[in-house]
Amino acid sequence: MDAAPTQDASNRDAADQPAVPVLRVTGLSYAYGKTKALDDVSLELSSGRVTALLGPNGAGKTTLFSLITGLFDSRQGAIEIASHAIRRARSKALAQLGIVFQAQTLDLDLSVEQNLRYFAALRGLPGGTAQQRIAALLEEIGLTEKAKAKVRTLSGGQRRRVEVARALLDRPALLLLDEPSTGLDISTRRWLVEHIHRIAREDGIAILMATHLVDEVMPEDDLLVLNKGRIVARGPVEQVIRHSGGADLDEAFTRLTAKGEAPS
Repeated sequence: MDAAPTQDASNRDAADQPAVPVLRVTGLSYAYGKTKALDDVSLELSSGRVTALLGPNGAGKTTLFSLITGLFDSRQGAIEIASHAIRRARSKALAQLGIVFQAQTLDLDLSVEQNLRYFAALRGLPGGTAQQRIAALLEEIGLTEKAKAKVRTLSGGQRRRVEVARALLDRPALLLLDEPSTGLDISTRRWLVEHIHRIAREDGIAILMATHLVDEVMPEDDLLVLNKGRIVARGPVEQVIRHSGGADLDEAFTRLTAKGEAPS
């Protein structure tokens, strides 16, 4: 009788298996009437990585996010989150998703803690678990002393920190941020960029951050450049810069979005 595989052999076999993408988008297209907002977009995101979705205003970034979050639907293409297809297993797919929208969405008349408790209840977190997560996240974002404060008394940067904490309450596999630094001061923008990179590394979350600001993209990031509804470049930041022929990311972005197509 054949011997059972050893533990080392099993570990090697597991290591040889390709990692399943946390987010897989395949052949996705979407139009507003006759205006095509997305044109055959495909992408994959891995756990523990920040992917910057870079594109000018009107490139299709918000439309892509609306499709991933289930706010819009398209029959042209497919979206899977943590191996769950949105079209066939919507609840399971969206349960793996955290989102920070461009527009702020907190209830201004509730306290910070009440906002977070309400969201935790919507997501089905038990009370004790929710309380522990809220306390830990408020400490992590430096707002423990603001737990009882009404949201309307907070600065714009503090509100954004609360929204990031809210998106992480139930430990999502995928975090989407739709131009989250809009309207923030420089110090809060810096905190936000540093924080999302830290949680990607430490918590293994896949993060997709839409932005049109090249200074929010870190050298270690993966990069997707979206222009006129099409992905015109993808890959590690340095690779995209090199292939574009630009001297830096700013010049690479200008070249890619001016052409509207990836260089050959």
